[in-house]
Amino acid sequence: MNAANELNQHEAAAREAALAHVKAAEQAAAQIPVGNAMPRHIAHAAVIGAGTMGGGIAMALAAAGIPVTLIDASDEGLTRGLARIRDNYESSVKRGKLDAAVRDERLARIAGSLAIADVRHADIVIEAVFEDLELKQRIFRELDAHAKPGAVLATNTSGLDIDAIAAVTQRPADVVGAHFFSPAHVMRLLEVVRAAQTADDVIATLMDLGRRMGKVSVLARIYPGFIGNALFRNYNREAHFLVEDGALPHEVDAALKDFGYAMGIFAVHDMAGNDVGYQTRKAQMATRPTDRRWNDLIMKLVELGRLGQKSGKGWYRYEPGSREPLRDAELERFIVEESARLGIARRRISPEEIVKRCVYGMINEGAKLLEQGVALRASDIDVVYVTGYGFPAHRGGPMYYADQIGLANVYRDVKRLYDDYGYWWKPAPLLEQLAATNGRFADL
Repeated sequence: MNAANELNQHEAAAREAALAHVKAAEQAAAQIPVGNAMPRHIAHAAVIGAGTMGGGIAMALAAAGIPVTLIDASDEGLTRGLARIRDNYESSVKRGKLDAAVRDERLARIAGSLAIADVRHADIVIEAVFEDLELKQRIFRELDAHAKPGAVLATNTSGLDIDAIAAVTQRPADVVGAHFFSPAHVMRLLEVVRAAQTADDVIATLMDLGRRMGKVSVLARIYPGFIGNALFRNYNREAHFLVEDGALPHEVDAALKDFGYAMGIFAVHDMAGNDVGYQTRKAQMATRPTDRRWNDLIMKLVELGRLGQKSGKGWYRYEPGSREPLRDAELERFIVEESARLGIARRRISPEEIVKRCVYGMINEGAKLLEQGVALRASDIDVVYVTGYGFPAHRGGPMYYADQIGLANVYRDVKRLYDDYGYWWKPAPLLEQLAATNGRFADL
């Protein structure tokens, strides 16, 4: 056997092992510490907020055979939300993905309402309004008044403090995080987030409900961004720093695609809309700490009208009617000018450095989540990232990938990056400890 064949066989075996790990990790994620607690009976649900997320959650519930009341504060919002649901079903029927009779059954399970008091028959209420703590607290005060005793009160927040939401109710044990991923009727991941006083049977209920909806449910504790967005912040931040340091968006995306991602980070931003989260980021700028590096390129793109595919230009440019990202000389000149304004001497950055900085930042953050008990096990982090964030399954997830590289090797590079770049790269004590003892995340 020649060297090329041996290499191919080794790579194939590594891929098979990684995929087997992902499968086993999904099964392990269902094993949660709730003692003898049994799921509460869920026969009827209510969803607050008829936007894209709320409508998707309603569809996921209907697909599981659960009647659901979709509630919105405005007649216009409710009408638009119900129409979007019908359009989604119609599209599935036309593409042969759904039988017309099944469509009719699911539509019949979804009722609309403008009255929050209509949660009174629901065994679970899932709030899915936009990320505003005061708004969510106001809604939970109303749910506390109208929901029946024993109803589970879930918030779909992607990162707000669930304890602060639970605190406005008289039943904090019934409050839990249920972080769905958009589109909620398609994406398989559900982060179930335990707040300080969440009852064990409420956790068991959400995990079981996720199973009924065909989702992979992963338990997390309260932490900024929970599991998924905590790691994504590091991935996203480094990608933007790489562009300031000398890479161009297409180079970052190409390196990430070669690693195994279906799309690069900047193409994803353009697809989602660069203005998503703009107001939140804008509000945070005045109070963010000054002892670390920040990147505001995406904010400036929004202010230049470069919103992404929907405006025909973002990190890339797009021909009318096309979603193919094309290099944009105007954007690239702007990036070079921004680097100069910041006093950064641009340099050539290799694909290897791009992958290391994007992926190792996630690994280091994952170690912090394990230290603090945010994630139960390293494989749970892998499940979240493969299932919800597009991490290549044949790499097994960020923590599995780190174990294959060797944590001593990962730590050495993280320490070097900390020496070079400071704050964001401070090595997690757990990573340092495991590196020193030849340990693995899988053995925790």
